[in-house]
Order: sequence, then C-alpha cells, then structure tokens
Amino acid sequence: MTRVRVNPIACEAHGMCAELLPERITLDDWGYPIVDESPIPASLAGHAERAAAACPTLALLLEREKRRDGPS
Repeated sequence: MTRVRVNPIACEAHGMCAELLPERITLDDWGYPIVDESPIPASLAGHAERAAAACPTLALLLEREKRRDGPS
C-alpha cells in the first residue's frame, strides 16, 4: 500500500504536485498542497510516482507500507 506525503519544511508551494495528481492533492489559498492520505490505488500509482519525481524541492514523498503477514 502506498500513500502520498508532503514534507512541509521542504515544500515551496510550486503546485506541480496538484497539477500532476489532482485526484489526491489540492492547493490551499497560498499554493501549498493539501494531501488526501488514503492509499493510492494501482490506477494512480504511475501518476503519483511522476508527481513525486517532478517536485522541484523533492518535498512530495511516496511511502510504501510494509506488508504484515501475521504474527511472527
């Protein structure tokens, strides 16, 4: 499962992420991203990867959760 996260310290409000992933990211009045942190479906995975790669300050992050196979 993958989720999108923004590093608020690194973000400079370029807005590129919202342009490339509008299904999960909107912008506030100052141009900073508001991220829907629900899991990214497979149909949006490529868009999320492109948005993260295009971020000029590398503030957009993709976090992949480790699978839990049960008790060890």
